Amino acid sequence: MQHHFAPLLIILVLGTVLAAQQKPKPENSVSAARSPEKAETSVSLPSEETVNSFLQQMFGYDRSISWKVSSIRPSEAQGLGEVTVILAKEQGQQSTVLYVTPDGKHALVGEVLPFGARPFDPAKEQLQKGVNGISRGPANAPATIVEFSDLQCPHCKAAQPAVEKLLDEEPNARFVFQPFPLASHDWAAKAAAYGDCVGRFNNEAFWKFVNAVYTAQSEITQANADEKLTAIATQNGVKGTDAAACAAKPETKTRIDRSVELGKVVDVTGTPTLFINGRKVSNISGTPPEILKAMVDFAAKGGR
Repeated sequence: MQHHFAPLLIILVLGTVLAAQQKPKPENSVSAARSPEKAETSVSLPSEETVNSFLQQMFGYDRSISWKVSSIRPSEAQGLGEVTVILAKEQGQQSTVLYVTPDGKHALVGEVLPFGARPFDPAKEQLQKGVNGISRGPANAPATIVEFSDLQCPHCKAAQPAVEKLLDEEPNARFVFQPFPLASHDWAAKAAAYGDCVGRFNNEAFWKFVNAVYTAQSEITQANADEKLTAIATQNGVKGTDAAACAAKPETKTRIDRSVELGKVVDVTGTPTLFINGRKVSNISGTPPEILKAMVDFAAKGGR
């Protein structure tokens, strides 16, 4: 879920941040790759203790702010450590990424962009190989739009009209819905499993199911999720008990897990995230509709 914490980001950006209060522990020097094409590189990573100490120094003055270190791993940008932190206040939470320099003394806040003559091709290829979500539109379309979404995420619900408008205006594009339930949401994974099953039973019913879950979002809880999702499946063209039985199968969970892993490979850090022929668009609701359409048209022409 993507929330906007302007004060927090301003603090982080202006801080440019002296992150290391102690040397990273030896066991945090790792060799890892986030995609098969990336050569293994040894990167010295900060310890979780160091990250928490840094966050305490940055935000300890405000007891309304809490945080959780989500991951510490090598960045796609060679030599940098990538630290993902969940910052939370009463208004909601935000996933923030810090890129830590090799000496552990500075961090950058923001997004590392792909670069080169064809910067979006690697993500496009990863998505072409890995997508397993429910799709609509021509399989051989020149433009493919992939959305990573969480059915419990209010921002995904808010972005849905923009996505639907884009698809209405681009009927010749292929659209793939990839479930990306966030760990912080207590019924999102279950909704993703129900949705996957509904879509495999009946493609048309899936799109109705997604919209209906978004509409009922505030009524669904962890305790009543099975009851509500079963009813929504039935109301939209699939026998709810069949969807429930399918959702509980291990192979369905495996499909959802693979979708989440694919999202991580292409650097999804929050929902909703859109890819247009590999080009990442994180702020869907904040991007003017004509710009989204222009991106799809441009992609369909091969970026020329």
